[in-house]
Amino acid sequence: MALKGKKRTAPATSAPSKKRKLPANSKPRTATTQSKKGKERAADRGYIEVPGNHGDEDTEDSDLSEEDAGLLEEFGDGAGFLNTLDRKGISTSKKETERLKQLNKPVRKPNVDDDLPSIDSHDEDEDAWSSGIDDDADTTSQSSVNDSDQDSDAEMSYERVPRKVQEPREAKTDRHIQGLPIKSADGRIHSTGMKTAAPPSSDEEGNDTDESAEEQEMPVEVNRIDDVATGARFGRPAVIDIVGNKSRTARIQGAKDQIASICQEIIAEPENSLGLLRRLHTFSLEKITSPSHPEPVLNNIMIRKLATLSQLAVFKDIIPGYRIRALTDKERAEKVSQMVARTRDWEQGFVLVYQNYLRSLEAELKAKSELAEVALKCMCTLATEVTHFNFRTNLITCIVARLSKKSWDEASDLCMNTLISIFREDQTGTPSLEAVQLLNRMIKEKHFNVHPEVLTCLLHLRLKTELNVRASDSKVDKNIQSKGKAAARRAKGKPTEQPHISKKAQKALKERKEIEREMRDAEAEVDKEERANSHTETLKLLFVLYFRILKHPRPTPLLPAALQGISKFAHLINIDFFKDLMQVLKDLILRDVEGNPSDDSEFGADATTDIRHRLLCIVTAFELLSGQGEALNIDLTDFVNHLYAVILPVSLSLQVEAPPPSAFVSKFGNSKPASIADMLFRALNIVFSPRSSGNTAIHWRSAAFGKRLLIASLNWPPSSTLRALEFVESLVAKDPKLEALLSTEDRRVDGIYLPEVDDPQLCHPFGTSFWELSLLQQHHYDGRVREAAHSLSNYTRS
Repeated sequence: MALKGKKRTAPATSAPSKKRKLPANSKPRTATTQSKKGKERAADRGYIEVPGNHGDEDTEDSDLSEEDAGLLEEFGDGAGFLNTLDRKGISTSKKETERLKQLNKPVRKPNVDDDLPSIDSHDEDEDAWSSGIDDDADTTSQSSVNDSDQDSDAEMSYERVPRKVQEPREAKTDRHIQGLPIKSADGRIHSTGMKTAAPPSSDEEGNDTDESAEEQEMPVEVNRIDDVATGARFGRPAVIDIVGNKSRTARIQGAKDQIASICQEIIAEPENSLGLLRRLHTFSLEKITSPSHPEPVLNNIMIRKLATLSQLAVFKDIIPGYRIRALTDKERAEKVSQMVARTRDWEQGFVLVYQNYLRSLEAELKAKSELAEVALKCMCTLATEVTHFNFRTNLITCIVARLSKKSWDEASDLCMNTLISIFREDQTGTPSLEAVQLLNRMIKEKHFNVHPEVLTCLLHLRLKTELNVRASDSKVDKNIQSKGKAAARRAKGKPTEQPHISKKAQKALKERKEIEREMRDAEAEVDKEERANSHTETLKLLFVLYFRILKHPRPTPLLPAALQGISKFAHLINIDFFKDLMQVLKDLILRDVEGNPSDDSEFGADATTDIRHRLLCIVTAFELLSGQGEALNIDLTDFVNHLYAVILPVSLSLQVEAPPPSAFVSKFGNSKPASIADMLFRALNIVFSPRSSGNTAIHWRSAAFGKRLLIASLNWPPSSTLRALEFVESLVAKDPKLEALLSTEDRRVDGIYLPEVDDPQLCHPFGTSFWELSLLQQHHYDGRVREAAHSLSNYTRS
């Protein structure tokens, strides 16, 4: 059983089966003794005879067949070179060849001038470990056999010595050699400098400290090769050679040609043009350097502008229609196909190149250099054309920061038009939300000391027609019960909207939703729920900004824009805020009245501004209650009285029809601000509309407003006078009691008309008549006004 697993050899038939005992003094047979008696191995022979070659030609020929002999006689001359071969050299064995090679190898004698040890051995006791083989092969093989016979597992002395690399004395003095020169593509020859042959050993460093110190002081030049972004590549000269040209005309022309060719190649094959994109970006740098030319070379401003605008055109054309995100660790670790890996590498490299371009634009914009205007135009164009791509927030941040100053110029118009374009073309709501967040933060940090035109861009938000929910709702078009409430209702046996779902079904549902979300992202579809949520958050921030401006203790120039925004988006305000908002508007009107009492002798721009603010507050209040505010029982008598009181000051304004001065030049053409007359008649139409006043208006209110409008029309321009006459005619048509004011006959009334009282109920309007119609009919210089006054004075109800 002990021998199980081993193969037993069959006994030889010729040998006896009995075991022989060796004498005690017998020695084991070595290879030498065995080779003498037995058959010598071919590897141990010095010469191996060629089979059939015994030095006799007859025997060699005798082994040939008749056919081979015939061929030899026919082509014998061609095989004659075989007789000149060295028969002894061919028959020499490999072992004999190695022995002869070591025997004839010249031995280099070490120099004994220094105290260093010999390169053949590291120690006197290590004679067996040397760099060369001096003994013959037989002695070496014999000693190795004897050592292995003594103890094969014993560790010899030379095995415990670590290996050390030694160099001859001559190599130490020539470690630094002159490198071969190289020739660049433009034909110039560059020197590669000194190169190090091999590092010095530790022993040499300890003994030759002076020499090593001198060698370390010698500068070692590195071979500098230009990369794709700066060097001579693709059959083009190096960038630094073009920029460094002494002729300005040749410099600009060379840059134009190379920039044009680079742009064509990038657009033709964007996936393989990251190097060309970096090369194109090099032309837009202020100072250009390269590995072969470390000294910076100043770039021409014209070349920089051309390169910057060329990059803009290229990026607009090759930017993909999706957003590139960073790969996760799991995505980097997974194995993908070669095509997917190549696409990922291009996307990551392209994002880095695009980021460097945007950083250079931002640096030029902050430095206010000569390229600041071009950089701003490029950023505005990218924010408008590729809003979906990466770094959108950074672009909008730079644009909003440019609008933070009080002055206004063409650059401000460009930034405003960019934001308006983003708002109008926004399909998802996310860019608008980011822009409103940045504007809110900027205005808050500036303490409302910004230009009033900044807020006019918010009127273009796509919220009025696409959002039909209140701003305070957290969920849009959904009223789903929570899981806890649904479980409690199910426990009581009551029906719920949410059915019971097992854990396995919940896991499958979650996976299915994840797959559906990825499919939507791949198809680039806009989720209506996500868009509604984004619009809701945008509306919250918008009204927070507006309310913050309204409640500011001091009047700010942003108040008109805030009131316009509230009046436009009034139907989206939470109804719970209406009472507080109405009180704030009333306080604003009273503050304007108390701060600037009416003075007929001094009526200037400040009074016109105050009238505009009061009219905006009144219009905003009526707009709030014209929609969902109708459900509230809020008395608007105070706002009606304020509107009645503001008519006479408006009649004294010289700019009643002129729109407010606006520094902003919009390219959309539909953001013209309303004049004082427009706001006045808009408020009058809301007050006396059937929705506000019911089917029949209060007769004394209609009479009071009609009388005061006719008094004011005596000072208004013809267009405003015509609008006043048309409005009075509509009041007369609605209320038959007003026809008595058109007649000059005596009648019995209560009280005397008080034109200076600003309360329509206390002024006793029926104590007078519309005598202004006779004055306008007879003495007004405009024929249209005379005709309209004549028509109203002769009004007859049909």
